Amino acid sequence: MGSGQVTDWQGKNVTVAGLGVSGIPAAKVLHGLGAQVTVVNDGDDERAQAQAAELQGLGITVRLGDGDSLPEDTELIVTAPGWKPDKPLFQAAEKAGVPVWGDVELAWRLRGHDGRKPAPWLAVTGTNGKTTTVQMLASILKAAGLRTAAVGNIGVSLLDAVLGEETYDVLAVELSSYQLHWAPSLRAHSAAVLNLAPDHLDWHGSMEAYAADKGRIYEGNQVACVYNAADKATEDLVRAADVEEGCRAIGFTLGTPAPSQLGIVDGLLVDRAFVENRQKNAQELAEVADIDPPAPHNIANALAAAALARAFGVPAAAVREGLRAFTPDAHRIAHVADIDGVAYVDDSKATNTHAAQASLASYESIVWIAGGLAKGATFDELVAGAAERLRGVVLIGADRALIREALARHAPEVPVVDLDRTDTGAMLQAVQEAKRLAGAGDTVLLAPACASMDMFANYNQRGDAFAEAVRELGGR
Repeated sequence: MGSGQVTDWQGKNVTVAGLGVSGIPAAKVLHGLGAQVTVVNDGDDERAQAQAAELQGLGITVRLGDGDSLPEDTELIVTAPGWKPDKPLFQAAEKAGVPVWGDVELAWRLRGHDGRKPAPWLAVTGTNGKTTTVQMLASILKAAGLRTAAVGNIGVSLLDAVLGEETYDVLAVELSSYQLHWAPSLRAHSAAVLNLAPDHLDWHGSMEAYAADKGRIYEGNQVACVYNAADKATEDLVRAADVEEGCRAIGFTLGTPAPSQLGIVDGLLVDRAFVENRQKNAQELAEVADIDPPAPHNIANALAAAALARAFGVPAAAVREGLRAFTPDAHRIAHVADIDGVAYVDDSKATNTHAAQASLASYESIVWIAGGLAKGATFDELVAGAAERLRGVVLIGADRALIREALARHAPEVPVVDLDRTDTGAMLQAVQEAKRLAGAGDTVLLAPACASMDMFANYNQRGDAFAEAVRELGGR
């Protein structure tokens, strides 16, 4: 089970760790290849029992409520990405010399096993902006006439993309830090790290470990390592990576690009990396107006997507066409309504401080709705940076006191409404309070800087609740 392709799975004892969106497909694929599969899962609830019954009907062994012990004779573990590295199962595997792969690693190893030529991967990671960038990239690749799909952490199984009937010229792959941790042999055609900010530190253990897992995306890159010129940590990861001979470091910037960078000049996206005589020449790719929405961090996403597409040889005209055709997912700086001269914007996807910082930087005069589960975050830097833009703040959620305390330290003059309730109906009251604080020309911005699970099933439901509350105000 080394770094090469596995060609014969017949009879191999493989343990799949975790039921769910990655574990069940992995178990079925491995079983179909002839492996002896045992699935272990921490939970033993009704849903897990139903999933187990389905797999047992195929002849797959399932052990519920027993996710910590290593099944006898295990030769390989394929884990769900969210399972933490310090779990006893993995400690036992390390002691026994059993390798651990994630579903991304499994998909990477299975490329071409059916004789088809594997599609190259253009890979994207970062604390924020991954999904949007990958979707932009896929739109650009399609505009160039390439068969492609946006896959990976975006919710589309890489196993399906690698093993399905449809063939691709290239894949646009979103990868989380969890997935990269368990993908030791991944080698992308080109890859980008969009940004780095503290996130998921409870899983990784430290910022250094988190950054190192993000940096794995650059290992073995063939053509381009794309980094954020405004975020030195991303460039440092490029410098530390072991890449193929001739692979280039390509920066993106919201300013005028230097040679080997993409950037902005007079409202145009321009390329000084993939042109002849890049010391003197630049290629226009698109206009900032082609990007929806044209917020600074979204322009950065577009530049990163363009850089990866250009690394794959996509012509400039396809970059423009692909960006124009792209429509962002819901709850990402989504304009909901204008009411009495006030704009209402849903950025429920801003689930951490880094994302909220980018969102707050997109507007000049803001009534901010924030709060939820902080996930160990602190808010002083976020509040201090946004203080001049804040006209008022409405706080919701379990950890709102952390934001309130940061506001008291760094924006004491800003009026704050603290809603002492965590039921889902709090959103309607929050929007009503925001309307009271806002005046013509302001933006009421839902950018919570926190996770949603204290009050909502997910950020989508939170954003939907915000939009419905705005409609209640008369923004239908």
